[in-house]
Amino acid sequence: MLQDPLFIVIAVVMLGVVGVLLFGIGSFAKGGDFNRKYANRAMRWRIIAQFVAVVLILLFVWLRGGS
Repeated sequence: MLQDPLFIVIAVVMLGVVGVLLFGIGSFAKGGDFNRKYANRAMRWRIIAQFVAVVLILLFVWLRGGS
């Protein structure tokens, strides 16, 4: 499974989701002008990254599921 290119892409995208989430939490904790400026944008990017991750996971299950 670790040698499957689609699995590796999914893992990278999921790490991206975690990175964006941590950035959003960090900006929320910092507060102030930085939070007001970037909080909504960071959460939008998180939702987009999560959507891409879910679509790729579903694609992986569909392609590799076998019946």
